[in-house]
Amino acid sequence: MKKTEIVLIVLVALIIGVIMSLTFNASTYITFADSEKQMGKEFTVIGSLNKEKDIRFEPKLNLLTFFAVDSLNNERKIYYHDSKPQDFERSEKITMTGFATDSGFVARTILMKCPSKYNEQQHINQDTLTSLTY
Repeated sequence: MKKTEIVLIVLVALIIGVIMSLTFNASTYITFADSEKQMGKEFTVIGSLNKEKDIRFEPKLNLLTFFAVDSLNNERKIYYHDSKPQDFERSEKITMTGFATDSGFVARTILMKCPSKYNEQQHINQDTLTSLTY
C-alpha cells in the first residue's frame, strides 16, 4: 500500500469515530421515571413548574428547590445549586439537565421558556378591545 492510501484510510476512520462520538453524546430528552432507572447518569428532562407548591431559595446554601411536572405528569422535587433565575415563576417550560437521586432530581443546568412579551402585548390589546366593545 502507498503512504497516501494509508493516510486516507486513517483519516476516514477518524472521521467515522468523530461522528460516532457526537452521536452517542447527544443529549436525549426523557421523563423523570426514565432517569430514575439509571440514577446518577445525566439526562435532560423537559417539564413545567408546579406553581401550586413551594418554591424555596436558600441564599446561604445557594439552593433552589421546587417541584416540576414532566410530559407524562410525573412530579419530582428539583434541587438546583445555583441562584434563582429571574422571572422563574413566570416560566412556561423548564429544560433541566441533571441526574436522579432517591430524594428527587438534581439539576445542574436550567433553561427556561418564558411567555413571550409579544403574547402579553396581544393579550393586553384583546382585553382593551373587549372592554371597548361593551
